[in-house]
Amino acid sequence: MDRIVKWAAELQSLAQAGLYYGHDVFDRERYQRIREIAAEMMLTRADIPAEKIKDLFCGDVGYQTPKIDTRAAIFKGDQILLVRERERWSIPGGWCEYDLSPAENVIKEAKEEAGLDVRIQKVIAVQDREKHNQPRYIYKIVRIFYLCEAIGGEFMPNHETSESRYFSLSNLPVLAEEKCTEEQIRMCFDAYYDRNRAVFFD
Repeated sequence: MDRIVKWAAELQSLAQAGLYYGHDVFDRERYQRIREIAAEMMLTRADIPAEKIKDLFCGDVGYQTPKIDTRAAIFKGDQILLVRERERWSIPGGWCEYDLSPAENVIKEAKEEAGLDVRIQKVIAVQDREKHNQPRYIYKIVRIFYLCEAIGGEFMPNHETSESRYFSLSNLPVLAEEKCTEEQIRMCFDAYYDRNRAVFFD
Protein backbone atom coordinates (compact mmCIF):
# COMPACT_ATOMS: atom_id res chain seq x y z
CA MET A 1 0.00 0.00 0.00
CA ASP A 2 1.16 3.56 -0.78
CA ARG A 3 2.73 4.97 2.42
CA ILE A 4 0.65 8.17 2.18
CA VAL A 5 -2.53 6.08 1.95
CA LYS A 6 -1.41 3.98 4.92
CA TRP A 7 -0.61 7.07 6.99
CA ALA A 8 -3.93 8.69 6.04
CA ALA A 9 -5.84 5.56 7.06
CA GLU A 10 -4.03 5.46 10.41
CA LEU A 11 -4.67 9.17 11.04
CA GLN A 12 -8.35 8.66 10.22
CA SER A 13 -8.57 5.75 12.67
CA LEU A 14 -6.92 7.77 15.46
CA ALA A 15 -9.09 10.81 14.75
CA GLN A 16 -12.26 8.73 14.72
CA ALA A 17 -11.43 7.18 18.10
CA GLY A 18 -10.57 10.61 19.48
CA LEU A 19 -13.88 12.05 18.31
CA TYR A 20 -15.76 9.19 19.93
CA TYR A 21 -13.95 9.01 23.24
CA GLY A 22 -12.77 12.61 23.64
CA HIS A 23 -14.88 15.04 25.65
CA ASP A 24 -12.88 18.27 25.56
CA VAL A 25 -14.40 20.53 22.91
CA PHE A 26 -11.01 21.82 21.75
CA ASP A 27 -9.59 18.31 21.44
CA ARG A 28 -12.62 17.28 19.41
CA GLU A 29 -12.00 20.21 17.04
CA ARG A 30 -8.40 19.04 16.61
CA TYR A 31 -9.48 15.45 15.95
CA GLN A 32 -12.02 16.66 13.41
CA ARG A 33 -9.32 18.64 11.61
CA ILE A 34 -7.00 15.60 11.62
CA ARG A 35 -9.78 13.57 10.03
CA GLU A 36 -10.28 16.24 7.35
CA ILE A 37 -6.53 16.30 6.61
CA ALA A 38 -6.50 12.52 6.33
CA ALA A 39 -9.35 12.70 3.80
CA GLU A 40 -7.48 15.38 1.85
CA MET A 41 -4.40 13.15 1.81
CA MET A 42 -6.52 10.33 0.40
CA LEU A 43 -7.80 12.57 -2.37
CA THR A 44 -4.24 13.07 -3.60
CA ARG A 45 -3.67 9.30 -3.86
CA ALA A 46 -6.92 7.42 -4.36
CA ASP A 47 -8.94 7.26 -7.57
CA ILE A 48 -12.14 7.79 -5.59
CA PRO A 49 -14.58 10.73 -5.92
CA ALA A 50 -14.34 13.28 -3.11
CA GLU A 51 -17.93 12.67 -1.95
CA LYS A 52 -17.34 8.92 -1.67
CA ILE A 53 -14.20 9.51 0.39
CA LYS A 54 -16.17 11.83 2.66
CA ASP A 55 -18.96 9.27 3.10
CA LEU A 56 -16.74 6.21 3.63
CA PHE A 57 -13.73 7.80 5.27
CA CYS A 58 -15.34 10.40 7.49
CA GLY A 59 -18.86 9.10 8.09
CA ASP A 60 -18.15 6.40 10.63
CA VAL A 61 -18.25 6.86 14.39
CA GLY A 62 -16.86 4.99 17.36
CA TYR A 63 -13.79 2.81 17.46
CA GLN A 64 -12.83 1.96 13.89
CA THR A 65 -13.36 -1.68 12.94
CA PRO A 66 -13.51 -3.47 9.58
CA LYS A 67 -16.67 -3.36 7.50
CA ILE A 68 -18.37 -6.68 6.72
CA ASP A 69 -19.25 -7.78 3.18
CA THR A 70 -21.23 -10.98 2.53
CA ARG A 71 -21.36 -13.02 -0.72
CA ALA A 72 -23.80 -15.78 -1.77
CA ALA A 73 -22.31 -18.59 -3.90
CA ILE A 74 -25.34 -20.18 -5.58
CA PHE A 75 -24.93 -23.14 -7.93
CA LYS A 76 -26.98 -24.93 -10.54
CA GLY A 77 -25.28 -28.11 -11.77
CA ASP A 78 -21.69 -27.19 -12.59
CA GLN A 79 -22.37 -23.45 -12.89
CA ILE A 80 -22.27 -20.55 -10.43
CA LEU A 81 -24.70 -17.63 -10.39
CA LEU A 82 -23.26 -14.19 -11.12
CA VAL A 83 -25.00 -10.83 -11.36
CA ARG A 84 -24.07 -7.94 -13.63
CA GLU A 85 -23.47 -4.47 -12.25
CA ARG A 86 -22.75 -2.06 -15.10
CA GLU A 87 -20.52 -4.05 -17.45
CA ARG A 88 -18.91 -6.46 -14.98
CA TRP A 89 -20.08 -9.49 -13.05
CA SER A 90 -19.78 -10.65 -9.46
CA ILE A 91 -21.09 -13.07 -6.89
CA PRO A 92 -24.23 -11.48 -5.38
CA GLY A 93 -23.58 -9.67 -2.12
CA GLY A 94 -22.79 -6.42 -0.37
CA TRP A 95 -22.35 -4.54 2.89
CA CYS A 96 -23.77 -6.08 6.03
CA GLU A 97 -26.64 -4.00 7.39
CA TYR A 98 -26.25 -2.79 10.97
CA ASP A 99 -29.35 -4.64 12.16
CA LEU A 100 -28.71 -7.98 10.42
CA SER A 101 -26.39 -10.86 11.19
CA PRO A 102 -23.98 -11.79 8.35
CA ALA A 103 -26.12 -14.85 7.58
CA GLU A 104 -29.32 -12.80 7.48
CA ASN A 105 -27.56 -10.24 5.32
CA VAL A 106 -26.40 -12.70 2.65
CA ILE A 107 -29.98 -13.99 2.34
CA LYS A 108 -31.17 -10.39 1.88
CA GLU A 109 -28.46 -9.65 -0.72
CA ALA A 110 -29.29 -12.77 -2.75
CA LYS A 111 -32.92 -11.64 -2.87
CA GLU A 112 -32.13 -8.02 -3.73
CA GLU A 113 -29.46 -8.64 -6.36
CA ALA A 114 -30.48 -12.01 -7.85
CA GLY A 115 -34.17 -12.20 -6.95
CA LEU A 116 -33.64 -15.57 -5.28
CA ASP A 117 -34.74 -16.98 -1.96
CA VAL A 118 -31.82 -18.99 -0.59
CA ARG A 119 -30.97 -21.35 2.21
CA ILE A 120 -27.45 -21.22 3.62
CA GLN A 121 -25.57 -24.52 3.56
CA LYS A 122 -22.18 -23.54 4.96
CA VAL A 123 -19.55 -20.84 5.32
CA ILE A 124 -16.96 -21.12 2.55
CA ALA A 125 -14.46 -18.50 3.67
CA VAL A 126 -13.81 -15.50 5.90
CA GLN A 127 -11.29 -13.29 4.13
CA ASP A 128 -9.35 -10.10 4.68
CA ARG A 129 -10.37 -8.37 1.44
CA GLU A 130 -7.09 -6.60 0.80
CA LYS A 131 -5.25 -9.93 0.72
CA HIS A 132 -7.37 -11.07 -2.23
CA ASN A 133 -8.89 -8.12 -4.10
CA GLN A 134 -7.63 -4.98 -5.81
CA PRO A 135 -7.61 -2.08 -5.58
CA ARG A 136 -6.98 -1.81 -1.85
CA TYR A 137 -9.47 0.39 -0.09
CA ILE A 138 -8.88 3.03 2.56
CA TYR A 139 -10.78 0.97 5.12
CA LYS A 140 -10.53 -2.69 6.08
CA ILE A 141 -13.15 -5.19 4.93
CA VAL A 142 -13.92 -8.70 6.13
CA ARG A 143 -15.60 -10.64 3.30
CA ILE A 144 -17.63 -13.74 4.11
CA PHE A 145 -18.54 -16.22 1.36
CA TYR A 146 -21.52 -18.53 1.97
CA LEU A 147 -22.53 -21.60 -0.01
CA CYS A 148 -26.25 -21.15 -0.65
CA GLU A 149 -29.05 -23.17 -2.21
CA ALA A 150 -31.75 -21.45 -4.26
CA ILE A 151 -35.21 -22.49 -3.03
CA GLY A 152 -37.37 -20.04 -4.97
CA GLY A 153 -37.65 -16.60 -6.51
CA GLU A 154 -36.94 -15.09 -9.89
CA PHE A 155 -34.58 -12.39 -11.12
CA MET A 156 -35.96 -8.94 -11.93
CA PRO A 157 -33.73 -6.06 -13.13
CA ASN A 158 -33.23 -3.56 -10.33
CA HIS A 159 -31.22 -0.46 -9.44
CA GLU A 160 -28.19 -2.58 -8.48
CA THR A 161 -28.07 -5.38 -11.05
CA SER A 162 -29.22 -5.59 -14.66
CA GLU A 163 -28.79 -9.31 -15.30
CA SER A 164 -28.37 -12.64 -13.52
CA ARG A 165 -26.88 -15.73 -15.18
CA TYR A 166 -25.14 -19.01 -14.37
CA PHE A 167 -21.57 -19.53 -15.63
CA SER A 168 -19.18 -22.48 -15.74
CA LEU A 169 -15.72 -22.04 -14.29
CA SER A 170 -14.23 -22.36 -17.76
CA ASN A 171 -16.43 -19.63 -19.25
CA LEU A 172 -16.47 -16.75 -16.76
CA PRO A 173 -17.39 -13.23 -17.92
CA VAL A 174 -15.45 -10.04 -17.17
CA LEU A 175 -15.42 -9.87 -13.38
CA ALA A 176 -15.71 -6.96 -10.98
CA GLU A 177 -12.45 -8.04 -9.36
CA GLU A 178 -12.77 -5.62 -6.47
CA LYS A 179 -15.71 -7.83 -5.41
CA CYS A 180 -14.69 -11.30 -6.57
CA THR A 181 -11.83 -12.79 -8.53
CA GLU A 182 -11.51 -16.00 -10.51
CA GLU A 183 -9.51 -17.40 -7.57
CA GLN A 184 -12.40 -16.70 -5.21
CA ILE A 185 -14.93 -18.22 -7.61
CA ARG A 186 -12.71 -21.30 -7.91
CA MET A 187 -12.68 -21.48 -4.10
CA CYS A 188 -16.49 -21.48 -4.13
CA PHE A 189 -16.54 -24.29 -6.69
CA ASP A 190 -14.17 -26.31 -4.49
CA ALA A 191 -16.53 -25.88 -1.51
CA TYR A 192 -19.53 -26.81 -3.66
CA TYR A 193 -17.94 -30.05 -4.86
CA ASP A 194 -16.47 -30.95 -1.46
CA ARG A 195 -18.98 -30.23 1.32
CA ASN A 196 -16.46 -31.42 3.91
CA ARG A 197 -13.88 -28.87 2.81
CA ALA A 198 -12.63 -26.81 5.75
CA VAL A 199 -13.61 -23.15 5.98
CA PHE A 200 -10.87 -20.92 4.60
CA PHE A 201 -9.87 -17.97 6.79
CA ASP A 202 -7.12 -15.38 6.86
